[in-house]
Amino acid sequence: MYTTETSDQQSKVDFDEIVNIKPSILKNFIKDVFIKLGAPKKHAGIVSDVLITSDIRGIDSHGIQRLKTYYERIKQGIYNIKTKPKLLKETPTTAVIDGGFGLGPVIAYKSMKLAIKKAKKYGLGAVAVRNSTHFGIAGYYSLMAIKEGMIGITTTNTRPMVPPTFGVEPLLGTNPLTMGAPTDEKFPFLIDCATSIIQRGKVEVYNRLNKSLPNGLIITKNGKTEDDPKEVLHELDEASAALLPLGGKGESTSGHKGYGYATFVEILSSALQEGIFLKNTAGIYENGQKRLPVGHFFLAINLENFMGINSFKNTTGKIMRSLRSSKKEPGVEKIYTGGEKEYINEIERKKTGIPLNKSIQQDIKLIQKELELEKYVFNF
Repeated sequence: MYTTETSDQQSKVDFDEIVNIKPSILKNFIKDVFIKLGAPKKHAGIVSDVLITSDIRGIDSHGIQRLKTYYERIKQGIYNIKTKPKLLKETPTTAVIDGGFGLGPVIAYKSMKLAIKKAKKYGLGAVAVRNSTHFGIAGYYSLMAIKEGMIGITTTNTRPMVPPTFGVEPLLGTNPLTMGAPTDEKFPFLIDCATSIIQRGKVEVYNRLNKSLPNGLIITKNGKTEDDPKEVLHELDEASAALLPLGGKGESTSGHKGYGYATFVEILSSALQEGIFLKNTAGIYENGQKRLPVGHFFLAINLENFMGINSFKNTTGKIMRSLRSSKKEPGVEKIYTGGEKEYINEIERKKTGIPLNKSIQQDIKLIQKELELEKYVFNF
């Protein structure tokens, strides 16, 4: 049996419905899809690396599952296949960029590269972005900073799906607040998650697997919950349901905390760059063309400007090890620290391949046929 990323609910599908494909094959396929659509090879390579990194790390909601969405939006003209970010304002440590509705992963990659460049020279680098598009997993860009010996922080707003505490109207996005740091271990610390209990991508995973959602994740316009993922996706599109913030409904389980974090992400992803926020992320029209703009914020912190990278990594590693060696709940075998499960997934999936369910297999077949990419022979 293959356990999906919703394993905390032990959702499973029969192994014969899953086909594992080598990451390198899928990465090349994704790259060729974007080249066929008109993207420069370098940009296509960035997008394919972002998506396949998500799958390798076990974040199935934002990997190749997102390919068909990107594909359709590019064909509809919602995303510009020619990505040409424009620098609006710059100081030694900061910059503001207009993404021009290009490919989000390319815009984000270039923006974090700029933040890292500034941090290398001045200790800190911060870049705010407007008029970008969906950029994949936020953790990819924090990892870019980590690989350069820095702390990496990434935020983005998304289309409205989350209500304020005590509300039912979706106004905020799932708005990830992603932070990572290097350690002296084999893997860095990285927390990459939405400020909602669940994000739309995971609802889509449940729908693809025909599994019911756990209770308490969704709130309808009537203040009730909903567990049918197909119905939830429809209601999200109709703005008649919303994803609850971290902590859940009301204040008794601290839902106001997730609401507060989501709001701050919205501010960082819009106010610094005079960008789109709240309901406007659901779509705007530019010269008659529909757009789905979002904003991002990237921060790189050079650890050499504090007590040095080695000292930082040593202390951070000790923190991680202390947490994992602490007293466990009865019946629990292991305590994990942020980024550890993704590291384990990465080792495993590089050996066994990326698991694709039937729905994703059908998406790949459709795109492959329409773009005449017959050179790829998949065993499904």
